[in-house]
Order: sequence, then C-alpha cells, then structure tokens
Amino acid sequence: MILIKNGTVLSMAGENIDNGEVLIDNGKIIKVGRNLDIEGDCKVLDANGGYIMPGIIDAHCHIGMWEDAVGFEGADGNEATDPATPHLRAIDAINPMDKCFKEAYENGITCVCTGPGSANVIGGTFTVIKTKGKRIDDMIVKEPAAMKVAFGENPKSTYDDKHQMPTTRMAIAAILRDYLYKTKDYIKAKEAGKKDEDDMPDFDIKMESLIPVMEGKIPLKAHAHRADDIFTAIRIAKEFNLKLTLDHCTEGHLIADELAKEGYPAIVGPSLTERSKIELRELTFETAAVLAKAGVKIALMTDHPVIPVHYLPLCAALAVKAGLDEETALKAITINPAEILGIDDRVGSIEVGKDADIVVFNKHPFDVQSKAMYVLIDGKIVYEK
Repeated sequence: MILIKNGTVLSMAGENIDNGEVLIDNGKIIKVGRNLDIEGDCKVLDANGGYIMPGIIDAHCHIGMWEDAVGFEGADGNEATDPATPHLRAIDAINPMDKCFKEAYENGITCVCTGPGSANVIGGTFTVIKTKGKRIDDMIVKEPAAMKVAFGENPKSTYDDKHQMPTTRMAIAAILRDYLYKTKDYIKAKEAGKKDEDDMPDFDIKMESLIPVMEGKIPLKAHAHRADDIFTAIRIAKEFNLKLTLDHCTEGHLIADELAKEGYPAIVGPSLTERSKIELRELTFETAAVLAKAGVKIALMTDHPVIPVHYLPLCAALAVKAGLDEETALKAITINPAEILGIDDRVGSIEVGKDADIVVFNKHPFDVQSKAMYVLIDGKIVYEK
C-alpha cells in the first residue's frame, strides 16, 4: 500500500480536502479523506503541504506519432496519399520510446488521447494510453477511442498540392458523407448476408473501421477551427446521428451560445501558439472561458508537438488568466477530458475504485514555479523528485 498525506487533495469529485490523504493498493485508490485508518504495511509519501491531484489528461495530441528531434523517420501521423483512411490506427505508429513520454509523466501528464493528424478528411483512429510503458499494447486505456476527421484548410491544402479532391470545403464534406452512406449500406448488406451467405458483401477494411462510428461506440473527432467548419461537423453528425467532439474549436467563442444549444463537447487549443494560418486569425486564450460560461463542456489540449505535452498545465493557467475560473480549468485537464473520452470510470478524479494515477505538486499546479514531487501511474511511482 501507498499513503499520500499532508496535502490539499484536488479530487475533481466534490469538495477539495485540506490536509488530505489518499490510500492506494493494487494500483487502485481505496480510501480518500483525513486521518485514514490503515491496516498493514504502507509506504508513505509526504506531500509536504503541496497539492494532490488526479493525473493530468491531454484530450488531443499526437505524442509518439511525430517523434521529437527525429524528422521524417519519426513522422507517422499523416498518410497523405488518400483523403479517406479510416482503417489506419494510431497504435500501429506510436513509439513509446519517444523521449516526450518521459517529459509528460515527469510533469504529471499520465494519460493522453493521441492519433493521426489532419491532412486527410478521415484520418484514422485515435487511442487513449497511459504515458509510461515500453509496449503500446500494455499502455492502452481505450482502443479505438475516436475516429479523426478534418475540416477546412489542412485537407484542402494537402490535396490541392496534389491536384486531387478535396480542394474545397464542399468536397471535404462530400467525401465524409460518401463514406458514411457507404458504411450504412455495408452494415445493411452484412445483416442481409447473415440470412443468405450469397448476399454477404466482400470484406472492406475501411467500412469495417467506420462501423463503430455508425453504431455510436466511438465519436467523430472533428478537427475544426473556423465557425463554418464547426457547424459543418455538427450538421453531418446530426444527419447520421453520430457522436462528436469539436477539436480545436478556435472560433468557438464567436458562436458559444449556438454550441451550448447543440450540446457537443469542445476540446480547445492549441492556444499557446502563433496564428500560423488564416484559420487561426481569431486565436485567443479567451475561447475556453467564453465556451464554459455559455455552458459548453470543455477540455484543453496541447496538440503536441504543436505545444509540448508537458505544458498542458501552463495552458490551463493561461486560460485562467484569460477568464476561465480555476476549478473549471482544473477539470478541463482532468475529469472533463476523462468524461469526453469515455474513460471517467478509470481516471480523471481521485475517487475510490479508480486507477491510482496521481500527481503531487509542491505548489498549486497553475503556479509557474510548481514542480511535480511524485507521479504515480496505476499505483506505481514513476517519478520522484
């Protein structure tokens, strides 16, 4: 057993606990409170008046897909030879040996949703993994987690250079709709094939990969910066009754009331970056605050390697500076991404029964001078200052 004591517990599951304690056994949280009764041998970690919080979660990044300081050999995020590649899987490209994973968990980021880039209209599946491990199969929390789709400038520019469809926003939407309609027909044909083998369609790996989307098992993870692209993503999701997350949502603050009515969550960012393309002309740290105040559930992202993944707490702190309340900012990097990603039964808060993914900071996590003292993943100490 491990006892973490003498710190403020930022549980993300109700009231914070001053001078709180967390008891861990067999990789799980078994008790949370003050002056806990302990039976048996126990290793004690003293927070020394610091802060005890859930492991931080990045809801949208590309860690392990674009390896740090490697170049082309480590660039495996965009298969820019076909605008529709739903059959590509992040787990077949992620390199857990990328040095950025170590930087992630040493700074309290214990779980990430990582996957393909936005060159293609349909890019393939994202996965949710813990940040410590040597073999991707042993790090998985949820696979597949979402189907990446992209609207706007990125697929346009990728295929305009090739003189190939799509070069317009019309074509982007048309390609996505085409594959969704084809998958609906493929599902119907498979059902018919159960009654008569002669009606069974030939195996189609692209259609098979989209079936979990059509069945509502995973959402579309929609790369959309501009307001009109955000609404196109919503339009298509509603047409096919699909789950959807609005990733980036750069102009979300311009349409916050409308997005609140629609009810889809927004994964906001990367905000700590330049306005490197026209789609980012409205980029501001205020977006998260405006959306949250309107009633949109938000998470924050780094979009690593755009922003190094271990700067996620800094991004949250800057969102607070721009108007986001502190509690919501903490939730935006813990329980909110866990709920949006469908992994809140395991991570995102300090509650009995959940994975013991915990970080202890010497100061408040939004303090620029704060440092991780201890980081635990699945109840194991993976970093100790």
